[in-house]
Amino acid sequence: MASIPSTNHLLYKTLQKSHQNPQFIPINAPFLANRLNLPSVSVNKSTGVKQDFSLRAVVSDDEWGPEREPLAPGVAVLEEASSKEPAEIKVLKKQLVDSFYGTNRGLSASSETRAEIVELITQLEAKNPTPAPTEALNKLNGKWILAYTSYPGLFPLLSTGGPLPLAKVEEISQTIDSENFTVQNSVLFSGPLATTSISANAKFEVRSPKRVQIKFEKGIIGTPQLTDSIELPEKVEFLGQKIDLTPFRGLITSVQDTASSVARTISSRPPLKFSIPNSTAESWLLTTYLDSELRISRGDGGGIFVLIKEGSLLLC
Repeated sequence: MASIPSTNHLLYKTLQKSHQNPQFIPINAPFLANRLNLPSVSVNKSTGVKQDFSLRAVVSDDEWGPEREPLAPGVAVLEEASSKEPAEIKVLKKQLVDSFYGTNRGLSASSETRAEIVELITQLEAKNPTPAPTEALNKLNGKWILAYTSYPGLFPLLSTGGPLPLAKVEEISQTIDSENFTVQNSVLFSGPLATTSISANAKFEVRSPKRVQIKFEKGIIGTPQLTDSIELPEKVEFLGQKIDLTPFRGLITSVQDTASSVARTISSRPPLKFSIPNSTAESWLLTTYLDSELRISRGDGGGIFVLIKEGSLLLC
């Protein structure tokens, strides 16, 4: 690569030539100026070029590399400020997600933990990089996993596993299709031998830069999907006594085979659809923070919802 002094000399000679011939305007001068981080130079066909400008290049081992020296104190301050804000948001998001640990999506959160979460949410909302989320529907688009909520209406579901016996809530999600203006809220349950889901489909309308109106239309109970068989240990300890479970293996295997046969029969049937009563069919949702991986929303019931985009490292 040419040395910096020789490159500067070449640029100066080119501009000097344009001064001697006003009709000649070097096409590559702006490109070289941008590559060398030079101040803009005005070219006038009638008066020529001012020659009282200074040239300064950035020295780097790799001319295409990310590392460069500050152009000027003012520029350095701007670059530091622009990089500081995303870093601060990143730290806040990490602290927020860490505070969810052991809360079972908010169900088991103590009052102290809730206060900490609300404080972190408030700080993030003040730094919202998307002030008008409904005007950036491409960011809202996709599947979002519920990480935390303060909405009491979901607590019975989280505490008991819902209406399904022996079921555990594996995932609560919201999928937004911004092109068709549809929303699907879904709960995934897992049992000893199968998983199933209950979903509610809705349409949404934009009502303000932050608020959407949601109208639910129908619900769907998905057909069960078979999971791995139950693994029975050889021995268990109960009240200080070790119990050998080997004699029960045959019985457990027989029960598993019967349950699997029933599950396969059910799985071959289509999902069950049902209508949603008008009294609970509408609600609104206010998005107060939105970026490519985190969304904070507030509902008409006063609850807070923190959702993480599917595939985000925040879910790890």
